[in-house]
Amino acid sequence: METNGTFHKEFYILAFSKYVRSQFVIFFLVLFMYLFCVFGNLLVVTLIYTASQLHTPMYIFLGNLSVQDIVYVSAILPQLLAIIVTGDTSIAFLRCIFQMFLFVSCVITEFLLLTSMAYDRYVAICNPLHYAIIMNKKTCTLLAEASWLIGIFSSLKYSVLVSNMSFCSSQEINHFFCDMKAMLKLSCSNTTNVHLTIFVDGVLFGIIPFILIITSYAYIISAIQKICSSAGRYKAFSSCSSHIIIVVMFCGTSLTLNLKQNSREFQEQDKLLSMLYILLVPALNPLVYSIRNNDILKAIRTARWKVK
Repeated sequence: METNGTFHKEFYILAFSKYVRSQFVIFFLVLFMYLFCVFGNLLVVTLIYTASQLHTPMYIFLGNLSVQDIVYVSAILPQLLAIIVTGDTSIAFLRCIFQMFLFVSCVITEFLLLTSMAYDRYVAICNPLHYAIIMNKKTCTLLAEASWLIGIFSSLKYSVLVSNMSFCSSQEINHFFCDMKAMLKLSCSNTTNVHLTIFVDGVLFGIIPFILIITSYAYIISAIQKICSSAGRYKAFSSCSSHIIIVVMFCGTSLTLNLKQNSREFQEQDKLLSMLYILLVPALNPLVYSIRNNDILKAIRTARWKVK
């Protein structure tokens, strides 16, 4: 990575440097949400691993989603907290590439896991008699593993591409982490192919999964309307609405920010919107997908009884 005969060993992450008076509030908000996300998702993973009644396809997907969320936030938020506390915005080039790798792989993996979860619920509600045959252990494991592998290998491709670029502009990344699009703005290499690849992958691993998720929930809601019991309909609608809100928050903001054209006018707004799917959604996932679930609550009560 050369610039006029020099080798850049680090970048500088601007984070929220423009909000000087709000640094204290930002630090404690990020710290609280980070700890809440990590401990909430660790609880979900532990319960699913230890409670035999939770060894079903739906909870296997939930467990994978929780692991992914922990990796996701841990790749970005500790570095952001360190920047706010120390004021040291520098980050080594290889560490920046690694952070970008984890971020991209987790985003793609989450899209695919959410799609698998939506399909699982579609089969369970719309085709319950064949659920055990369609969503068997082998199928469930294959979907989960494919989500991780596609995310990892797709991200590895971007890591190699960005690593081989020349950076001859400012070394200041105007974001709170090593965002790939923010890094591409600093490159003096031809980034056309990279932007095209981002768009294609955005369609394959973002837009298409999002359409499949919404389609699945449309069929689910149609099936729920046929339930005779009003209490049963309300319970099912309540669960689905919560899931859809999370899906729209994550998919909507991530797709909008990663596929839209770059604009310097809205860089600060983009950073704040990024907090929705990087900070808020992973923290809410344990509540929406798990903690509100009766099976999870029973597993918690059972675990507390065993401890006593």
